[in-house]
Amino acid sequence: MNSNNTAALIKRVARGERGSENLNQDEARQLFAQLLQPDADQLQLGAFLIAQRMKGESSAELAGFVEASRLCIAGFGAFAAPDGAVDLPCYAGKRRAGHACLAAAIKARDAGIPVFVHGVEFIDGRITAWQTLQQAGFNRATSLEEAANMLVSEGLVYADLSDLCPDLFRIYQLRQRLGVRTFTNTVARLLNPLQCPGQLNGFFHTPYADYMAQANVLLGQHRSLIFMGAEGEPELYADRQKVVKMQCRDVISDVSFEDCRTEPYPRKAVDLDEILMSVGQMVNGEANKREMATVERMQHAFSWAADHSGLNTGALS
Repeated sequence: MNSNNTAALIKRVARGERGSENLNQDEARQLFAQLLQPDADQLQLGAFLIAQRMKGESSAELAGFVEASRLCIAGFGAFAAPDGAVDLPCYAGKRRAGHACLAAAIKARDAGIPVFVHGVEFIDGRITAWQTLQQAGFNRATSLEEAANMLVSEGLVYADLSDLCPDLFRIYQLRQRLGVRTFTNTVARLLNPLQCPGQLNGFFHTPYADYMAQANVLLGQHRSLIFMGAEGEPELYADRQKVVKMQCRDVISDVSFEDCRTEPYPRKAVDLDEILMSVGQMVNGEANKREMATVERMQHAFSWAADHSGLNTGALS
């Protein structure tokens, strides 16, 4: 795609509130594949990111952006997760409570469910998935081939976006310079680098439930649970749970969870070292009622994502 064609597609997206248009999936893939290149025109890249931020992404655009990003992953398609594996993208970090989703992932691993975690190693003012897993003694893969092998041998492995897809990570990092979040955060969550059959995916802003579920249909994802997650991470709430979409092939349905009647999720930030140590407590059953109820709820979610078994949506004792 030459510079003029790129500019023409950006123009359609950037016409303003009444004139902007969504790209189709092929156009989105072709345009983002061009902008992902290290030698891409940085003015065009910045213009497109801001224009998409103003317009908002469609499901077809998200699917196209994911397809373009996958082209930049060394070994994508050559290395895949084993049957029953679950993709757990963690790109938000925690500052109010520990990663109950990771405690549940460890328990799922112990129950024979392979779990592939990916994210970014550092987020200012938050504890990331990698910091938590590193503290718990888990290993980090630096390539897709290594991740696939470690997933088989160890059952749970972490890989960083900076290693898996450096070109997407480079754009992901532009948030500080642009001043706003870009669609690359959502693309990373949908990336599923090892093509795990099941995916658990959290989001923070309500409209993304439908966008992400429909994008997964377009991407041929086998099954995914997409929900408003605690602090944006793929972690169901125990005290309340808003907006859950269950995607199975081309069917999307709404899911409702009962309140577990625990104390509410914390609203204020706590000591980061406390967050870092809490996963071990949850794994050992030494956490509070809300945390343990969340871990159990997430274990049901892992089981569903692994083999499409029935999802327990009732309150947990």
